[in-house]
Amino acid sequence: MTEASIAAAKTQLTRLIQAAERGEAVHITRRGRPVAVLLSEDAYRRLSQGREQQDFWSLVSEMRADPAFEPVDWSREDVDAWRDRGPGRDFRWPE
Repeated sequence: MTEASIAAAKTQLTRLIQAAERGEAVHITRRGRPVAVLLSEDAYRRLSQGREQQDFWSLVSEMRADPAFEPVDWSREDVDAWRDRGPGRDFRWPE
């Protein structure tokens, strides 16, 4: 990962663009905190391609169609084991 301050990015823009073209994500920082990322045009297209127009169910369907997708099959005992068996908190509705 390449990282540069805003001041360094101003003076080294050509080198940073070349790094992005090679596929590196260039993180731009201000006072040591990340504020922007410089990507190649190809990487940007891959990330933004049609994502704004898809609804939630389309994304779920796409995920399920992926051959690498492995659904989780938890048993009733697995899920029941997550429950907190302690006494519930004391609660009263305000009068």
